[in-house]
Formats: sequence, C-alpha cells, structure tokens
Amino acid sequence: MTVRHFIDTQDFSKKELLDIIELTRKIKAADKQGCTPKLLEGASLAMIFEEPSTRTRVSFEVAMTELGGHALYLKPGEIHLGVRESMYDTAKVLSRMCDAVFCRALKHETVTELAKYAEVPVFNGLTDYNHPTQVVCDVTAMLEHMPAGKKLEDLNVTFIGDATNVLSSLMLMCTKLGINFTHAAPKKYQAPAEWQAWSRTNCSQSGGSLTVTDDPVAAVREADFIYTDLWWWVGQEDQIPERRAAFMPDYQVSTALFGKAPGHCKFMHCLPASRGVEAVDAVMDHPRSIIFDQSENRLHTEKGLLVYFIYPRLKRPPEALKAHHRAEIEALVARL
Repeated sequence: MTVRHFIDTQDFSKKELLDIIELTRKIKAADKQGCTPKLLEGASLAMIFEEPSTRTRVSFEVAMTELGGHALYLKPGEIHLGVRESMYDTAKVLSRMCDAVFCRALKHETVTELAKYAEVPVFNGLTDYNHPTQVVCDVTAMLEHMPAGKKLEDLNVTFIGDATNVLSSLMLMCTKLGINFTHAAPKKYQAPAEWQAWSRTNCSQSGGSLTVTDDPVAAVREADFIYTDLWWWVGQEDQIPERRAAFMPDYQVSTALFGKAPGHCKFMHCLPASRGVEAVDAVMDHPRSIIFDQSENRLHTEKGLLVYFIYPRLKRPPEALKAHHRAEIEALVARL
C-alpha cells in the first residue's frame, strides 16, 4: 500500500478533509458513550518533539492509548534526529519498528525530509510554517457550533493577528472547504503573498472567499467565528516590544471589538494564550468562547487522523494463522 502522510491540508481534496472530519465526529460520538473502538490494537506511534507541547502531546498519546495502541514519547534531544544519525537512517529505523511517526519540529523541512524517507505515515504536529492537526480540530468545532440555518460554505471566519503557522493552516483549510475567510492585521504582519495566492486558488475551486485587511472592525462585522493566536513565535522574542506596539490595542480581541461582531459569533483560540494580550479574559471566558471545546477536540481529531492513516495499513491475519503461530511458539517455550 502506498504510504500517505499528513503534512499539509493542501495535499488533500475537500472530500478527503471532510471524510477525516466525519470520521472524527463518529469516533467522538462513540467516545462520549464510552465505546471507543480499539481499532489500532497493537499499533505503535513514535512521537518526536523538538519543543514542548501540552495539547498536541497529550492528545496524540491518549488517542493512541484509547484506540488500543501505544505512543512512544521521544523528547527533545533524546534521539539522534539529523545530528549523529542522518534523517534517512532515522526514518528507516522508525519505519521498521513503528506503524507511524509524529514530529513536532522547529523547521518545516525537518518534517518533510522525515516523510520523504519514511515507509509509514508521518504526522506533522506543528512546524514554523503550519499546524494542520490543529485546524482539522478547529473546523470540527465550527461545525459543532455553526449558526442555525447555515452550512459550511456559508461560514464567515475571521482571524485577527500575526501570520502564524496556525493562520497559514486555517486560511488554507477554510478556503479549501469553501468558507469565507478574513485575515485582519497590520500590513507588515499580514499573510505572505504566497499564502494568499494558494488560498485564492483554493477559493476559485471551492467557492470560498479571501479578504486580507488592516481594519479589524470591518473584519468582524459579519463573523461567525473570531479566531486569534499569539503575536510572536519561537525566536521572535526580541521583536516583542515592536509587535505589541503594532497590534495593541486595535487588534486585541477586546470586549469592544467582540461586541462589533454578530450576537451569535463564537471566539476561538488554539492555545496557549497570552491572556490580556491578544485577547482579554472577558472574551476568552465569555459564554460564546469555545476555546476549551477546541482543546477537547484535539483528542478526537487525533483519533480520527490516526485511524484514517494507520488502520487501513494494519495486518489483520485470520484467527487460524494466529493460532498456528501461538501454538508453535508455546511449544518451543515449553521445551526450553
């Protein structure tokens, strides 16, 4: 079977992405009744982390456990990833021992190179360019909290803030699905031209729309969902004063700005958050904030992704064959 990786939502069709979301929702429904099927019994996932994580690490590890499999946490510096051992060798070794590989990397090239050589599915757990597992979770949450009478293609999603890896993935996935997407930020921090070009190509095929503006009030006026993220990324700490000055106060999701949106509008944040910076507590903890629904959905989304990519590849030998090997091994052990 040809191996397929989950590196970028751009690698998938609208139907494939919706299939993953539908699978996620069915597994979530089963989980809520304590009926999560052990579809990955005996499977193993190698989890490579180059930086710390809360939601991503916990969700993947718990997902594998509840699906009957095992997740192996490989913390920063614990394996020879491209240092004392080539990426090629690492990918080949992990492919022989595990059914899939997860990688959270500082550089996107690390994940793509790992996938280039791996013989099992590779999951992108976040890079400096994108965060695809997060946005599958986000769109799942949007479907759960969609305004009455609207369908997916009617949704208006507004992202306020820096052109982060989450913005990249959210913009591309929303436009791929036909959602109307708006990015509001100071001109210097708006989505790069390349991201916008890819998104507009998506829109031409899906019927969605893309708006990039420096007017946050106009951006939220028809929003069904307002989404924000941190204003600086790893390695940008020296830019914090400059970035605070550029975004504050106009691009902070304050109660005043949230109040400019329709009364049904929901607030979203991928977390972790700098409370009181990109959004105030009154909005983050508002009755129409769904940030913790998003967080919970990371668990169900990872289950959906793991099953979608790993389950079809698992060997499911007939009971007679399993009994044959068990008998031979037990007979040998008895003679030892």
